[in-house]
Amino acid sequence: MTEKRPIDTSGAALLTGFALLLAFNQVVIKVTGGGFGPVFQAGLRSAIGLLVLAVWIALRRPRLGPLPRGAALWGVVAGLLFCFEFICLFIALDVTSVSRASIIFYSMPVWLALAAHLLLPGEQLTRVRSLGLVLAMGGVALAVLDRGGGTASLAGDLLALGATFGWAGIALCLRITPLAAVPPVTQLVFQLAVSAVLLTAAAPLFGPLIRALEPLHLWGLAFQGICIASLGYLLWFQLIKIYRASSVASFSFLSPVLAVLMGWALLDEVIGPQVWAALALVAAGVFLINRK
Repeated sequence: MTEKRPIDTSGAALLTGFALLLAFNQVVIKVTGGGFGPVFQAGLRSAIGLLVLAVWIALRRPRLGPLPRGAALWGVVAGLLFCFEFICLFIALDVTSVSRASIIFYSMPVWLALAAHLLLPGEQLTRVRSLGLVLAMGGVALAVLDRGGGTASLAGDLLALGATFGWAGIALCLRITPLAAVPPVTQLVFQLAVSAVLLTAAAPLFGPLIRALEPLHLWGLAFQGICIASLGYLLWFQLIKIYRASSVASFSFLSPVLAVLMGWALLDEVIGPQVWAALALVAAGVFLINRK
């Protein structure tokens, strides 16, 4: 097996760019919600991403191989968790600010580390990682308890936390089930295919499908489907193949920081001292959790 290399200048630039892309995506979801219902937007995003991924597979013809026994069932389970994650996230961003939702949502590595500590042999938390866990949990609690600002929504905060648990559930599913032996592209196909069908089918239960639709909203939807749901994740998988996973993960603390800054800069969100403190705690906690 070829040893993966540590992060170099090119890798750092790509990972920083990817974190910036994810942060900008939170703003795009918020803005695109002006034209689409949140769950309908999520379903269309998955459908576009699945189409782009199918074209990529047809052109690149990657070696996918047969599915291991039980992988298809767990692929559907991952798809259901994907649905839950994005129902929660898109509705959260519809009712609360980008900054608040992002602080909570990007605490995912912390909850995953806690689950791994409890469920996976050899994944026990060290003192440093335990400190990160405490800091990040404190940051999430601080963000939820802050009721300042006109965009504060307890329902939105709790939905963002639900989305975080769904994301952590997917990550855990991909580690401890037969899906662990499935190529990442196939894993992504399962998640996009299941969510494209179920989210669009369930969308009428969550209010009007179309709101005040404008060209900007269509561009936002296209950005999500092409740059995030398909090509963005393919880039992430490629980086994981090249660089050490722990080094790649260490850049994840950038996403909440950049998302809060973008919410402030692009959406004029008012961010009080308590939210900044919550952001600092979560970012520090995520950084420490990813240290081995």
